[in-house]
Amino acid sequence: MSVFSSIEGLLRNAAGWTAIAVFLATYAFIAVGKLPGYHLDRAGAALLGACLMVWLGVMTLDEAIAAIDFDTIALLLGMMIVVANLRLSGFFHWVNDWVVQRARHPLALLATIVVLSGVLSAFLVNDTICVVMTPLVLELTLRLRRNPVPYLLAVALASNVGSVATITGNPQNMIVGSLSRMSYGDFAMALAPVALIGLGLTVLLLAVFYRQEFLTREPFAPSPARPARYLPPVILKSLIVLVAMVLLFLFGQPVSKVAILGGAFLLFTRRIKAYKVYREIDWPLLVMFAGLFVVVAAFERVAVTPGVIAAVARQHLDHVGVLTLLTAGLSNLVSNVPAVLMLKPFVVSLPDPERAWRVVAMASTLAGNFTLVGSVANLIVAQRAQSAGVPIGFWVYFRVGAPLTVLTLLFGVFWV
Repeated sequence: MSVFSSIEGLLRNAAGWTAIAVFLATYAFIAVGKLPGYHLDRAGAALLGACLMVWLGVMTLDEAIAAIDFDTIALLLGMMIVVANLRLSGFFHWVNDWVVQRARHPLALLATIVVLSGVLSAFLVNDTICVVMTPLVLELTLRLRRNPVPYLLAVALASNVGSVATITGNPQNMIVGSLSRMSYGDFAMALAPVALIGLGLTVLLLAVFYRQEFLTREPFAPSPARPARYLPPVILKSLIVLVAMVLLFLFGQPVSKVAILGGAFLLFTRRIKAYKVYREIDWPLLVMFAGLFVVVAAFERVAVTPGVIAAVARQHLDHVGVLTLLTAGLSNLVSNVPAVLMLKPFVVSLPDPERAWRVVAMASTLAGNFTLVGSVANLIVAQRAQSAGVPIGFWVYFRVGAPLTVLTLLFGVFWV
């Protein structure tokens, strides 16, 4: 019996170390984003990691499915459908035209772009706002013969800062909301002031670093806009649904249920074919989330023992500054969503987990502004600008993003 027990123990340890290796490899791939000679993307890496955990016997298939937080998946999918309807209806083009008619000076235009990007990101997910705002800002600034770089930086920076305000602002906040069971209103009350101060700092820093662009007091020369196609009934319907969803969020209704029902209701239409909405949805992101939930759950099972949790707890994670630094550093190392999932077992064991979750949400989001590769939102803006012949390099972004990150994190630590 002792021989068989020893063999069984060795096999269990081997499976555990293999599971840890799979976890580390998955996170390393997500951090780097590619493997030379292969076309595997982050979503595929997360899915492969999850499947290996099941194949290695760390989890059964039923346990892997149970590990997926479908509340987060439903919330993200519902918000994507809402944004898709707004985009296909021409709502964002309409907003762009409204901006052109009123913001007639460079500084006013910058402030308007920052406010729009930040506010829209707070309710409609920052990555999707960068997708729709970047081409509009590019077209607008080139048409007005302005330097597009500071305005594009405004989209990226403000979308990250603004998204810190609510649970629906970005994917990591959605995970925090689901794991912490924090109400939408409590989350917003705690972190919306951080977002507001951050948006003000975004305008200030961009105006300082690009003062030659904003010193002029001359109004923009009139420039006709390209005709855009609007669907007013769809715009109105989408905005009504969005407002109703936010009100239900604030009244304490489950955000995932409200979001997916709102999205499903918007699919009931005669004006936009459903397949056009489906093309707007970031399916790989949903796959990556599902895979990461399984990979992290398997890692917790084999590696996050009570002893490990106690050892981490002795590092003073209950101190806001320490947890902020750890979260920010981890977010820049492996990206914000994986960082939040990795911190889960340690946060839930802290004396005040709700406050700790707010810190994690704040730090993981604001840390995305530190470098160009700090968040997907930044990369979306940079890639779309590059395709239009407007390069935004690492150092161009860093000289504004780094000080903004430090300042906003300092205020966040003070406020939270």
